[in-house]
Amino acid sequence: MTILCYPRCTTCKKALKWLQENEIVYEERDIKSDNPSKEEIKSWYEKSGLPLKRFFNTSGNLYKEMKLKDKLGDMTEDEQIELLSTDGMLVKRPVLVGEDFVLTGFKETEWEKVLKSE
Repeated sequence: MTILCYPRCTTCKKALKWLQENEIVYEERDIKSDNPSKEEIKSWYEKSGLPLKRFFNTSGNLYKEMKLKDKLGDMTEDEQIELLSTDGMLVKRPVLVGEDFVLTGFKETEWEKVLKSE
């Protein structure tokens, strides 16, 4: 299992602490320096069952600077996936990628449901 996070993100820190406290083994990957590829994002999106909008860091500065709230509706899925692959700071974090699941953001109850049932 891999967790993609940004070291200075408080939500990512909470997620890492939760994984450690629950003795869940993971590999950590810096989402800013090791940006997800278009293929990875497409695969995660398909595996997650989530709407593509859930992969965007809607509270991030870059999202706001690019005025994506107004632009995403006019973009195709491929264009959105391409955009997400250009900068890890556009991606909602943390992203937890397992063999048969993908979680975006950290919601303890959601993570518990998925990870404790494994």
